[in-house]
Amino acid sequence: MWWLAWVGVVPLLLVVRAAPTAVQGAARAWAGMSGFVLAAQYWLWPSAGPLLVVLAAALGALWLPWGWAAHRLLSGQVATRGVLAAVVVLPSVWVLAEAVRSWDRLGGPWALLGASQWNQPATLAPASAGGVWLVSFLIVAANTAVVGAVLLRSVRAVALPAAIVAAGPLWFWSGPAPADQPAVRVALVQPGDITDGAARQAAGETLTRELTGQRLDLVVWGESSVVVDLNSDPEVGARLAELSRRVGAGLLVNVDARAASGGIYKSAALIEPDGVRGTYAKTRLVPFGEYVPFRSVLGWATRHTDAAAEDRRRGGGPVVLHTDALAVGPLISFEALFSDLPRRLVNMGADLLAYQSATSTYQNSWAQPQLASMIAVHAVEVGHPAVHAATSGVSSAFDADGRRLGWLEAADRGVAVVDVPLNSRTTGYQRFGDWVIVMALLIITAWCARSARRSWRGAPR
Repeated sequence: MWWLAWVGVVPLLLVVRAAPTAVQGAARAWAGMSGFVLAAQYWLWPSAGPLLVVLAAALGALWLPWGWAAHRLLSGQVATRGVLAAVVVLPSVWVLAEAVRSWDRLGGPWALLGASQWNQPATLAPASAGGVWLVSFLIVAANTAVVGAVLLRSVRAVALPAAIVAAGPLWFWSGPAPADQPAVRVALVQPGDITDGAARQAAGETLTRELTGQRLDLVVWGESSVVVDLNSDPEVGARLAELSRRVGAGLLVNVDARAASGGIYKSAALIEPDGVRGTYAKTRLVPFGEYVPFRSVLGWATRHTDAAAEDRRRGGGPVVLHTDALAVGPLISFEALFSDLPRRLVNMGADLLAYQSATSTYQNSWAQPQLASMIAVHAVEVGHPAVHAATSGVSSAFDADGRRLGWLEAADRGVAVVDVPLNSRTTGYQRFGDWVIVMALLIITAWCARSARRSWRGAPR
């Protein structure tokens, strides 16, 4: 229902506009967005428990300024000039709220409005210019323009939302095409929801062994697919190296084990026939799932929820791992939500983004397709193909334009073998980063300054 995003904010705008005062309009926006967060992330209840309600209310409060601005711009008798101002200002406030909400310590950028277009390459195309933020900006602008057309009661006013919606497809069809590159053959191993770590690892080995003779370039396992530290257990490392030799491809596995230093890390390890080529330790951890923020204060949550009993350790930053012919940028689970990490990996020379996850805690919930869908968004943002292997979840693969190459549902067990074109391009987002957020901040500053000057001069609102 990707299309619903382009009109889905209209009812909330109308409710906010109808409030008696701007303060009450802000409160209505707070209530609406708190409900949105609670509904979109209901699956966090096993980890966060009652704190989920507090989290939803706290995140919903980020839209208080949006509700206040919407009431100021759209209430009462509205003129064309006011609608045009709203079409620019309200998306800016929305994008800033999403940007603040995307801080990893607040749970990360789940269910961003722009991410709703993940399965429509034409409407997702603006992400290559300004990231997911630009797609969110255009969606809120279109919703605001629809409200403006209703308030102005003018057929000509319909042209504005139509033009905004058409911007993405026009960019998709007329924008630069990725440079032609050869394809690589990637296998995504999904053994399923297996609680016992040793059995899960054995299932991954069995599925990989069946790939012998398929002329693969890379085999990707999901998160927590290996449950022993490879440095502490060389026998397991040797067995995996032999498995790599047998299938004729590098194995990108994921280790969730206590290291010799004593801490527990989640690490991607690239294994070739000659052994471990390199590792990457996860740097952005899941609040409550992998560490408890302010544990001295909130540690009680571990007694009543599935929150982490012991904090995982963080890695030192992104790493590009190299096979003989491929540069792989690995990221792990929660890190699939963030746009800055794939940008850094591509700047470091990655040809292919490879994500690993295990969402068994949220089996058969919205969390699994939500996570898998973000891979498409990042592929478009940085103009590079991306694959996602889930131990138990949804595995997926997308080309540089966001076209879906492979998809394994959460209930599926087995392997998806995907031919991934390495076609790539340098995107505007890759080059200029989060310029949309800066633009939004400048727009809001200019509008506030203009409103303040009018108030000082005693001009009518």
